[in-house]
Amino acid sequence: MELSVLDIKGKDTGRKAVLSDNVFGIEPNDHVIYLDVKQYMADQRQGTAKSKERSEIAGSTRKLGRQKGGGGARHGDIKSPVLRGGGRVFGPKPRDYSFKLNKKVKRLARRSALSYKVQENALLVVEDFTFEEPKTKLFVELLNNLNVADKKVLVVVPQSDVNIYLSSRNLPKANVAVAADLNTYGILDSAVLVMTEKAVESVEAVLNK
Repeated sequence: MELSVLDIKGKDTGRKAVLSDNVFGIEPNDHVIYLDVKQYMADQRQGTAKSKERSEIAGSTRKLGRQKGGGGARHGDIKSPVLRGGGRVFGPKPRDYSFKLNKKVKRLARRSALSYKVQENALLVVEDFTFEEPKTKLFVELLNNLNVADKKVLVVVPQSDVNIYLSSRNLPKANVAVAADLNTYGILDSAVLVMTEKAVESVEAVLNK
């Protein structure tokens, strides 16, 4: 599978990027995509929700009224869950939402997500680039040249580049990811995936294992 390589002006360089069919051309597996996205979303949860139970409420343990003959319900102390200010029954407790997912499953999910982008013609390959200084204007020009400024874009670079990251930070629809850290959620959450030539090589090296 081949895609034309564009320069940062949006022009065709005349070169072709050869994409591995094992990474960008497989039959997508929706179930493993679901599992990988589910794990990613679970990892984002803090799990710190907490409410006080009856034993944790500060209050008297004196029985409020006699057991029988009061003409109403029987009550214990003022910390009872049926009274205002009492403890909560089966309330949330701090917990860890994360769960294990095999590496092969995660790699298959990423390959499936990338294959979807190729099928949707939502993958662009650009020549390797960098910015001499962090400037949002330069990043906006890049997106305009590629005709993706009005879409949610994920730009994948081969390694961490501070100037590129800082240039994109103020743009609500633009994100930058390092090839080795590319995840299924990030791929699917973007309308267009823009990858540099070396980023393609890095992604293939990780996912072809």
